[in-house]
Amino acid sequence: MHSANDWHSVLEPVVARYSDANPDIYTLLEKEDYLYAIRLPANQNLQRSIEHLLTRPVGRSSRAPKRIYESFTCQVKSWDTACRVGVKVEWHQGELFPRVGFIVTNLSRSAERVVRFYNGRGTAVQWIKEGKNAVK
Repeated sequence: MHSANDWHSVLEPVVARYSDANPDIYTLLEKEDYLYAIRLPANQNLQRSIEHLLTRPVGRSSRAPKRIYESFTCQVKSWDTACRVGVKVEWHQGELFPRVGFIVTNLSRSAERVVRFYNGRGTAVQWIKEGKNAVK
């Protein structure tokens, strides 16, 4: 769309400014009353917070992955305030370790709905990419 022309000239400086300062972007979003769901890279502290979810389920695994959703509050030393983190743990048949994803958010939804919202964003991005490729 014509309204999206030169989007990169607007967003690239913002992304560059905050690429190494995740806590600053959360503070900015909170201050401006934006709702957000941002993927959070895994680290030892986050893994420690969900240790109780990382024990392999007992019994024979089904073909469908077993999904566990949870949320907790986390505060990193460099952050001014604590943030809510949603986590999805997926146990797949034949895999030794679970797949784990963390999302920092200020949404008031359940952890499962936060993950669904975040994944929906990814689906929309894929559709946009497909549309651009089709036009080319």
